[in-house]
Amino acid sequence: MPDLQHSLREFDYRHLQIVADLWGIPLDAPDARRAVPLLAGEIKNPALAGEVVEALPERAAAALAWLARAGGRVTWSLFVRRWGEVREMGPGRRDREHPHRDPVSPAEVLWYRAFLSRGFFDTETGPQELAYIPGDLLEIISEFLPTPSPVGAPLGEESLSLDALLGRQATPEERKHIILATDRIIDHTCTILAGLRMGINPRPHLPQVTEEAVTFFRAILATMEVLDPGGKPNPEQTRAFLSASRGETLLQLWQAWRTSPTHNDLRLVPGLQAEGAWENDPLRVRKEILDFLSRVPRDTWWSISATIACIKEKYPDFQRPSGDYDSWFLKDTRTGEYLRGFEHWDQVEGALLRYTITGPLHWLGILDLAAPDDAPQGQATAFRFSALSKSLLAGELPETLQPETDSIHLRSKGEIDISALVPRTVRYQISRFCAWHPLKRERYYYSLTPASLEQAEEHGLRTAHLLTLLQSHAGVVPPNVLEALRRWEQQGVEASLEKETVLRVSSPAMLEALQKSRASRFLREQLGPTAVVIKEGTEEKLADILIEMGFLVGGGESGD
Repeated sequence: MPDLQHSLREFDYRHLQIVADLWGIPLDAPDARRAVPLLAGEIKNPALAGEVVEALPERAAAALAWLARAGGRVTWSLFVRRWGEVREMGPGRRDREHPHRDPVSPAEVLWYRAFLSRGFFDTETGPQELAYIPGDLLEIISEFLPTPSPVGAPLGEESLSLDALLGRQATPEERKHIILATDRIIDHTCTILAGLRMGINPRPHLPQVTEEAVTFFRAILATMEVLDPGGKPNPEQTRAFLSASRGETLLQLWQAWRTSPTHNDLRLVPGLQAEGAWENDPLRVRKEILDFLSRVPRDTWWSISATIACIKEKYPDFQRPSGDYDSWFLKDTRTGEYLRGFEHWDQVEGALLRYTITGPLHWLGILDLAAPDDAPQGQATAFRFSALSKSLLAGELPETLQPETDSIHLRSKGEIDISALVPRTVRYQISRFCAWHPLKRERYYYSLTPASLEQAEEHGLRTAHLLTLLQSHAGVVPPNVLEALRRWEQQGVEASLEKETVLRVSSPAMLEALQKSRASRFLREQLGPTAVVIKEGTEEKLADILIEMGFLVGGGESGD
């Protein structure tokens, strides 16, 4: 940061006199150029600096200490939101109104004592206007600043100072109902890929998965290019993705989310709709959020609401380094209101933080969640790092995941059930030949039907491949199912059960007369000398024609 002399050069002579008066320093210089080094030299006297710091009003002293703990610099917009404005005044108005005598904020107190300076600087995120303490002055006053009050009860975490912590421990009520992080994202992505490949709704196999989670899973698959730009599975990438071990797959998913510059969580937050051509930096924001969470003690349940509130107080501009809260067009989908301005921080930044904690970081196995009761995942009130997080955060394969070595179960009726530990490549391929049924007890249920086999053929799948899969991965293949599939491959459907409406008449002559009448267009397949299948919905028309021909029609049992 610039030193004190550099900062004082920004002021006119009258402003320098105000600073000198507030410090009790006689300023005997003819102009501002010669006054700056004299004034800076006096201000940097440790004894005098200590006296002036100790004489500051309580809130101004707190603001100075807060800025010093932030490294002596933060964005100007953040500082003035937290500690009040410094009124913009030209020399004439300043000299008339004397703002230093009746400051409107802690920031203004510090401004007229030269503890606070303002300027534009290049940062990692581009040019920004910063509030800062001159570097040489910061070194002198640090020992005189008040000690911050504790953020929460001591946690026994030696590597984390109380000032570094964000939020507080969760209360027993906030962590009453625990929702452990798992590796189920591995299975869900397999299900979604199979459904997309065959045009099948995967919902029967995703009964407890929210729409927000499904949207995220598809987005991360697209980020990994497992899905093409049109949202369809890329064959080669899909094969590689499903062939990896469970540990490799989970690590791939985690690293894809963590490192992607294009995956944009803000545009996935439930209740928000982005409009317009503005851009944000999702990768930098993701890194910021992970840095915030890295300050939370491991193996400790932490309050979500308190963490978000603390970030709002200390780092509200984490997503918008320039402090611009007006140029992004984000609409609340429930009210239709555009969320512009810092007053909507909770609905945008706060919602993004909650979504990231309770969504991606939970789905990817990093965070366990907890709530006061059996509430939906998004309403969780506490989090902690999971058993899987240590390896994933270190970029290592989790060692606790079970291998996919189970066999599929095939019943004589053509019913198949598959556990999550059957190789995913096998489930993906078999599911493409089958009708899907609801998930039960964490097992996937399918059945072989003529319709499902016909659909598989339309997608270029061969029954011979299904036979090979079943013989290789089923514990037992019932002989009747094996024979039925072989016959299907050769001849297709050989028998069918259908519900039809049948007209029965008293004699072959009566049926022949009908076939020659205008009723013939309603007749379908003849079943015998006195019975014929009729077109659905033509019963009344046939009855009218028969009456015209001199025959009375009686009602039969349904379907006959």
